[in-house]
Amino acid sequence: MEKEFKALADQYKNALLSDVIPFWETHSIDWEQGGYFTCLDRAGNVYDTDKFIWLQNRQVWIFSMLYTQLEPCETWLNIATNGANFLAQHGRDADGNWYFALDRVGNPLVQPYNIFSDCFAAMAFSKYALASGEAWAKDVALQAYNNVLRRKDDPKGHYNKTYPGTRPLKSLAVPMILANLSLEMDWLLPSDQLEQILAATVQEVMTDFLGRDRGLMYENVAPNGAHVDSFEGRLINPGHGIEAMWFIMDIAQRCNDQPTIERAVDVVLSILKFAWDEQYGGLYYFMDAEGHPPQQLEWDQKLWWVHLESLVALVMGYRLTGRDACWEWYHKLHDYTWTHFADPDYGEWFGYLDRRGEVLLNLKGGKWKGCFHVPRALYLCWQQFETLAARSAVDHLD
Repeated sequence: MEKEFKALADQYKNALLSDVIPFWETHSIDWEQGGYFTCLDRAGNVYDTDKFIWLQNRQVWIFSMLYTQLEPCETWLNIATNGANFLAQHGRDADGNWYFALDRVGNPLVQPYNIFSDCFAAMAFSKYALASGEAWAKDVALQAYNNVLRRKDDPKGHYNKTYPGTRPLKSLAVPMILANLSLEMDWLLPSDQLEQILAATVQEVMTDFLGRDRGLMYENVAPNGAHVDSFEGRLINPGHGIEAMWFIMDIAQRCNDQPTIERAVDVVLSILKFAWDEQYGGLYYFMDAEGHPPQQLEWDQKLWWVHLESLVALVMGYRLTGRDACWEWYHKLHDYTWTHFADPDYGEWFGYLDRRGEVLLNLKGGKWKGCFHVPRALYLCWQQFETLAARSAVDHLD
């Protein structure tokens, strides 16, 4: 197994450092106005100059992460600084809430209609503060994080379109991202606050959103965790559920909580079995828990991030449990993902395939796809396989 682990580690490392990161370094940096272009066609040409806050912050995080965790490369820090300075100047309204979109020069286009811009800002500036040593970046990160805590029970506030009181629902997206975000912020938070938030988010995700009878992770539940028989209440987002489970594994391994790790792996395997397209391969984007027609017309598309997050979860699950099912599913997902999404001709990865696995949009970036899921997953899988190879070498010596 050692040779296979090493080969896979090299595959992910080379894709990250020789393909994906150079693509974004070459095509996405707006050195004139600050920030990044994310709307890139297949070859990397810019087709729209609007700047979406989620993606701007995520790119700051990626280059700050590479600088702090891989190599203190001055180019990476300069790229992160280019985005951080732009966002610090233009990204928030007068009350400190983060917008959703800006034009190229930084004028706001879309109001701060939910807290996810704040989540990614907290992630980005926490990691940028580590990379740069800038005290002001810590302040930005903590202000954004406190915004998230303040608004988490009403994430859309007055931008919410639903009528109050009739069918209240809470979303998996909030506790799952708070779990990962809090881990990112651990060096900035008091230990007692961190542990309390991590415990509460794990409890909420694994109790309220997990359908224990089938092992599926529901996207929306009633405030008390009850399931609601409606479009939203039956919604399964396989990518979200699986991504949430590797967040849970990441938290659980901090305190050697093996039972929670095993439960998270069980959920990953249940979702994969439920969401795998037996006819064409790949994972569905949206599903109805009861098999009814989903309201999302794009339900049967195959998306890059869903498959990449699944690879991360499976490698992590295999490293932490050694379960054969993780390894078998990993190979199945690996074969589909690398043959369908990676673009050997122009670099980087496609984001959107139709059900048959054919490229639906040949963009490399847009309003939702930027420099985040691909490089993060490549980095995490590379590191996991390095660990597995090292462990296998030691086992072989023994």
